[in-house]
Amino acid sequence: MAGFDDDDDEDFAPPLRRPFWRRKRVLVPLAILAALVAGFVLLLTPDTDRDAMIAKYGGPDAAFAAGPAGQRIHYRDQGKRDGPVIILLHGSNASLHTWGPMVARLGADYRVVTLDLPGHGLTGATPDRDYGAAGMMAAVDVVAAKLNLDRFILGGNSMGGWVAWRYALARPENVEALLLLDASGMPLRKGEKPPESNIGFRILEYPLGRWLATRITPRALVEQSLRGSVSEEAFIDEAMIDRYWELLRFPGNREATVIRARTDREAHMAAKAGDIAVPTLILFGSEDRLINSTAAQSFAERIAGSEVVLLEGIGHLPMEEAPDRTAAAIADFLTRRLAVPPQADREIR
Repeated sequence: MAGFDDDDDEDFAPPLRRPFWRRKRVLVPLAILAALVAGFVLLLTPDTDRDAMIAKYGGPDAAFAAGPAGQRIHYRDQGKRDGPVIILLHGSNASLHTWGPMVARLGADYRVVTLDLPGHGLTGATPDRDYGAAGMMAAVDVVAAKLNLDRFILGGNSMGGWVAWRYALARPENVEALLLLDASGMPLRKGEKPPESNIGFRILEYPLGRWLATRITPRALVEQSLRGSVSEEAFIDEAMIDRYWELLRFPGNREATVIRARTDREAHMAAKAGDIAVPTLILFGSEDRLINSTAAQSFAERIAGSEVVLLEGIGHLPMEEAPDRTAAAIADFLTRRLAVPPQADREIR
C-alpha cells in the first residue's frame, strides 16, 4: 500500500513463539510423567530366586509333595511320630513357619504336619492357579496322601481356618477335631462394622492396588502390614520381616495374592457350618483387627458342642503372639474332647 515500505513490515511481524517442547504446559506434565516412570522403575521389586529361597527357608531337608494337578506342596512333618496327627494351615500371605511355636510346644505329644498352601511360602504358584477353597483343600489332600494320613486333627488361622472348616464340611470322614484360630468365613453380625484390617489388604481392594501389588512390594509395606495385624509385637524381628517379604516375592505368590483378592469366598457356605459335627475349638484374640473377635460367637452359634477361648490383649496371630496360652488351650481341649464324646452344650471361657 502507498505510504508503507519494506521496513514497516518488520514492525508488524508476529512475536516469536517458543518451540513446542519448551512450553510450560508441555514441560510440566512431561516432567511429572518422567518422575513417575523413574519412581516406578526404582520401586520395582523382582521375584526372589526359587532355589535360594528353598535353601534359606526350607533347609537341606525341604520336603515337597506332588499332586495330580501338578502341585508341588512344601510341607514339614514334625513332632512325635506315633502321636495323634495335627495338620495346621496358615493364613493369607503367611507360611508354615507361623506354626513354629506350636510345633515346639505340642510336638512332644503330637505329630504336627504343616504346609505352605498354594500361592504361599515355598509352594508358590500351582499350574491350575486355583487359590480358592477347592485348590487349598486339594493341597491338604496331597500332603495327607503323601504321608498316608486318613484321619487327623485339622487346624488353621485366618484364611487357613476358613480352609479348615470348609474341609471339615467337604471331607468329614478325615477330620477328627477342628481348631479354628481367628478363622475367617463368618459374616458380620447385625449392626457391626467391618474390621480395621491392615494396609496390605486395603491396597488389594482397588484395581490399581492389585496391579501394583504384583510389581512393587516395599519391605516397609510388608512390615507395616505385619505389625498392623497383631496386638503384641514383641515376637516380630528383622528376620521375620525379611521372611514375609522374601516369600511374598517367591515366584507366583504375588500373582496368587491378587487372584485370591478377586476370588469368590463363597459367603453362603457360612450357613452350612452347622453341619460340622466334630469337636471344635474356636480360639480368637480379643484385639483382632482383621477379623472381628465376635466371629467366634458366630462360629459357636453354628457349630454344636464347640468351645470358645478368647485371649485378652491378643491380635490376629495368637499362635505367635501368645504361644504358651494358645498351645495350652489346644492341648487341654484335645485331651478332654478326644477322650469323651462331644457334648451338646457350648462352653465360653
